[in-house]
Amino acid sequence: MTITITAFERSPDGGKGLARDTRIRWALEEVGQPYEVRLVSFRAMKEPAHLALHPFGQIPTYEEGDLALFETGAIVFHIAETHAGLLPDEDHARARAITWMFAALNTVEPPILDLVIAKFVERDKPWYAERLPLVEDRIRDRLAPLSARLGDADWLDGPFSAGDLMMVSVLLRLRASGMLNDYPNLAAYVARGEARPAYKRAFDAQLAVNTGKLPSS
Repeated sequence: MTITITAFERSPDGGKGLARDTRIRWALEEVGQPYEVRLVSFRAMKEPAHLALHPFGQIPTYEEGDLALFETGAIVFHIAETHAGLLPDEDHARARAITWMFAALNTVEPPILDLVIAKFVERDKPWYAERLPLVEDRIRDRLAPLSARLGDADWLDGPFSAGDLMMVSVLLRLRASGMLNDYPNLAAYVARGEARPAYKRAFDAQLAVNTGKLPSS
Protein backbone atom coordinates (compact mmCIF):
# COMPACT_ATOMS: atom_id res chain seq x y z
CA MET A 1 0.00 0.00 0.00
CA THR A 2 1.29 3.42 -0.94
CA ILE A 3 1.97 5.85 1.90
CA THR A 4 0.75 9.38 1.23
CA ILE A 5 1.50 12.35 3.44
CA THR A 6 0.35 15.93 3.15
CA ALA A 7 2.57 19.00 3.21
CA PHE A 8 2.27 22.72 2.65
CA GLU A 9 1.96 23.76 -0.97
CA ARG A 10 4.24 26.61 0.12
CA SER A 11 5.78 26.30 3.57
CA PRO A 12 5.84 29.42 5.78
CA ASP A 13 9.55 28.84 6.41
CA GLY A 14 10.37 28.59 2.71
CA GLY A 15 11.53 24.99 3.01
CA LYS A 16 14.05 25.33 5.84
CA GLY A 17 12.95 22.07 7.43
CA LEU A 18 10.79 23.54 10.20
CA ALA A 19 7.40 22.51 8.82
CA ARG A 20 6.25 19.36 10.56
CA ASP A 21 6.04 17.24 7.42
CA THR A 22 9.86 17.19 7.59
CA ARG A 23 9.62 14.92 10.64
CA ILE A 24 7.47 12.43 8.75
CA ARG A 25 9.64 12.54 5.65
CA TRP A 26 12.70 11.97 7.83
CA ALA A 27 11.16 8.99 9.62
CA LEU A 28 10.12 7.37 6.34
CA GLU A 29 13.58 7.95 4.88
CA GLU A 30 15.21 6.39 7.97
CA VAL A 31 13.19 3.18 7.60
CA GLY A 32 13.49 3.10 3.82
CA GLN A 33 9.79 3.42 3.00
CA PRO A 34 8.74 5.12 -0.24
CA TYR A 35 5.98 7.66 0.03
CA GLU A 36 4.02 10.18 -1.97
CA VAL A 37 3.31 13.78 -0.98
CA ARG A 38 0.05 15.58 -1.62
CA LEU A 39 0.59 19.33 -1.45
CA VAL A 40 -2.14 21.32 0.27
CA SER A 41 -2.83 25.04 0.09
CA PHE A 42 -3.79 27.04 3.17
CA ARG A 43 -7.31 27.29 1.77
CA ALA A 44 -7.57 23.55 1.11
CA MET A 45 -6.43 22.79 4.66
CA LYS A 46 -9.74 24.21 5.93
CA GLU A 47 -11.96 22.41 3.43
CA PRO A 48 -13.99 19.28 4.27
CA ALA A 49 -11.76 16.82 2.42
CA HIS A 50 -8.71 17.74 4.47
CA LEU A 51 -10.64 18.24 7.71
CA ALA A 52 -11.77 14.64 7.39
CA LEU A 53 -8.10 13.68 7.74
CA HIS A 54 -7.03 16.36 10.21
CA PRO A 55 -9.88 17.83 12.26
CA PHE A 56 -7.79 20.89 13.17
CA GLY A 57 -6.98 21.72 9.55
CA GLN A 58 -3.21 21.36 9.77
CA ILE A 59 -0.45 19.30 8.19
CA PRO A 60 0.90 16.70 7.99
CA THR A 61 -1.45 13.79 7.64
CA TYR A 62 -0.58 10.17 6.88
CA GLU A 63 -2.60 7.76 4.78
CA GLU A 64 -1.87 4.09 4.15
CA GLY A 65 -4.72 2.00 2.84
CA ASP A 66 -7.70 2.63 5.12
CA LEU A 67 -5.52 4.08 7.89
CA ALA A 68 -5.45 7.87 8.28
CA LEU A 69 -3.41 9.57 10.99
CA PHE A 70 -2.60 13.10 12.10
CA GLU A 71 -0.16 14.55 14.68
CA THR A 72 3.54 14.08 14.02
CA GLY A 73 4.19 12.19 17.24
CA ALA A 74 1.51 9.62 16.44
CA ILE A 75 2.66 9.29 12.85
CA VAL A 76 6.35 8.87 13.68
CA PHE A 77 5.44 6.38 16.41
CA HIS A 78 3.38 4.36 13.93
CA ILE A 79 6.22 4.36 11.41
CA ALA A 80 8.71 3.32 14.09
CA GLU A 81 6.40 0.57 15.36
CA THR A 82 5.77 -0.94 11.94
CA HIS A 83 9.23 -0.66 10.35
CA ALA A 84 12.65 -1.52 11.72
CA GLY A 85 15.23 1.19 12.29
CA LEU A 86 13.77 3.76 14.69
CA LEU A 87 13.08 1.78 17.86
CA PRO A 88 15.40 -0.68 19.67
CA ASP A 89 14.43 -4.35 19.87
CA GLU A 90 15.08 -4.64 23.61
CA ASP A 91 11.93 -3.80 25.56
CA HIS A 92 13.38 -1.36 28.09
CA ALA A 93 15.47 0.49 25.49
CA ARG A 94 12.38 0.70 23.29
CA ALA A 95 10.34 2.17 26.13
CA ARG A 96 13.05 4.74 26.84
CA ALA A 97 13.17 5.79 23.17
CA ILE A 98 9.40 6.30 23.22
CA THR A 99 9.76 8.31 26.43
CA TRP A 100 12.17 10.67 24.65
CA MET A 101 9.62 11.14 21.87
CA PHE A 102 7.08 12.29 24.45
CA ALA A 103 9.67 14.46 26.19
CA ALA A 104 10.51 16.23 22.94
CA LEU A 105 6.88 17.04 22.18
CA ASN A 106 5.46 17.60 25.65
CA THR A 107 8.35 19.05 27.66
CA VAL A 108 10.84 20.68 25.30
CA GLU A 109 8.75 21.91 22.39
CA PRO A 110 6.03 23.98 24.18
CA PRO A 111 8.32 26.78 25.46
CA ILE A 112 10.13 26.83 22.11
CA LEU A 113 6.81 27.36 20.33
CA ASP A 114 6.05 30.14 22.82
CA LEU A 115 9.23 31.86 21.65
CA VAL A 116 8.19 31.53 18.01
CA ILE A 117 4.77 32.99 18.79
CA ALA A 118 6.27 35.82 20.84
CA LYS A 119 8.66 36.86 18.08
CA PHE A 120 6.31 36.59 15.15
CA VAL A 121 2.88 37.35 16.59
CA GLU A 122 3.37 39.39 19.75
CA ARG A 123 6.29 41.63 18.86
CA ASP A 124 4.08 44.72 18.62
CA LYS A 125 2.42 44.15 21.99
CA PRO A 126 3.29 46.60 24.80
CA TRP A 127 4.31 43.73 27.09
CA TYR A 128 6.56 41.99 24.55
CA ALA A 129 9.84 43.25 26.03
CA GLU A 130 8.88 41.94 29.46
CA ARG A 131 7.50 38.61 28.23
CA LEU A 132 10.43 37.63 25.99
CA PRO A 133 13.02 37.04 28.77
CA LEU A 134 10.50 34.93 30.68
CA VAL A 135 9.93 32.73 27.65
CA GLU A 136 13.66 32.40 27.05
CA ASP A 137 14.22 31.43 30.69
CA ARG A 138 11.64 28.66 30.38
CA ILE A 139 13.50 27.32 27.37
CA ARG A 140 16.80 27.36 29.29
CA ASP A 141 15.06 25.45 32.07
CA ARG A 142 14.58 22.67 29.50
CA LEU A 143 17.89 22.94 27.66
CA ALA A 144 20.11 22.82 30.74
CA PRO A 145 18.93 19.41 32.02
CA LEU A 146 18.74 18.06 28.47
CA SER A 147 22.34 19.12 27.90
CA ALA A 148 23.39 17.53 31.18
CA ARG A 149 21.62 14.29 30.33
CA LEU A 150 23.15 14.08 26.84
CA GLY A 151 26.65 14.83 28.09
CA ASP A 152 29.24 13.76 25.54
CA ALA A 153 27.08 10.98 24.03
CA ASP A 154 26.10 11.05 20.37
CA TRP A 155 22.44 10.26 21.05
CA LEU A 156 20.08 10.35 24.01
CA ASP A 157 20.01 6.64 24.81
CA GLY A 158 22.35 4.42 22.85
CA PRO A 159 21.85 4.27 19.07
CA PHE A 160 19.87 6.87 17.14
CA SER A 161 16.13 6.39 17.63
CA ALA A 162 12.75 7.99 17.04
CA GLY A 163 13.38 9.86 20.30
CA ASP A 164 16.39 11.57 18.76
CA LEU A 165 14.52 12.27 15.53
CA MET A 166 11.80 14.11 17.42
CA MET A 167 14.19 15.92 19.77
CA VAL A 168 16.44 17.16 16.96
CA SER A 169 13.37 18.29 15.00
CA VAL A 170 12.18 20.30 18.00
CA LEU A 171 15.58 21.83 18.77
CA LEU A 172 16.02 22.95 15.15
CA ARG A 173 13.42 25.64 15.83
CA LEU A 174 15.91 27.34 18.15
CA ARG A 175 18.61 27.87 15.55
CA ALA A 176 17.55 31.38 14.58
CA SER A 177 17.43 32.46 18.22
CA GLY A 178 21.07 31.54 18.88
CA MET A 179 20.11 29.92 22.18
CA LEU A 180 21.69 26.59 21.26
CA ASN A 181 25.08 28.31 21.15
CA ASP A 182 25.07 28.29 24.95
CA TYR A 183 24.91 24.48 24.91
CA PRO A 184 27.65 23.24 22.55
CA ASN A 185 26.81 19.58 23.04
CA LEU A 186 23.19 20.20 22.03
CA ALA A 187 24.30 22.21 19.01
CA ALA A 188 26.56 19.32 18.01
CA TYR A 189 23.71 16.87 18.64
CA VAL A 190 21.45 18.77 16.25
CA ALA A 191 24.23 18.91 13.67
CA ARG A 192 24.64 15.12 13.87
CA GLY A 193 20.95 14.73 13.20
CA GLU A 194 21.11 17.03 10.20
CA ALA A 195 24.12 15.12 8.88
CA ARG A 196 22.21 11.85 8.64
CA PRO A 197 21.59 10.91 4.99
CA ALA A 198 17.90 10.29 5.70
CA TYR A 199 17.49 13.80 7.10
CA LYS A 200 19.28 15.31 4.13
CA ARG A 201 16.94 13.51 1.73
CA ALA A 202 13.90 14.69 3.67
CA PHE A 203 15.16 18.27 3.87
CA ASP A 204 16.05 18.39 0.17
CA ALA A 205 12.64 17.02 -0.82
CA GLN A 206 10.81 19.68 1.16
CA LEU A 207 13.12 22.45 -0.05
CA ALA A 208 12.58 21.39 -3.66
CA VAL A 209 8.84 21.93 -3.31
CA ASN A 210 9.32 25.40 -1.88
CA THR A 211 11.87 26.50 -4.46
CA GLY A 212 9.67 25.41 -7.33
CA LYS A 213 11.83 22.50 -8.47
CA LEU A 214 9.01 19.98 -8.15
CA PRO A 215 5.56 20.24 -9.72
CA SER A 216 2.59 20.46 -7.38
CA SER A 217 0.44 17.34 -7.32
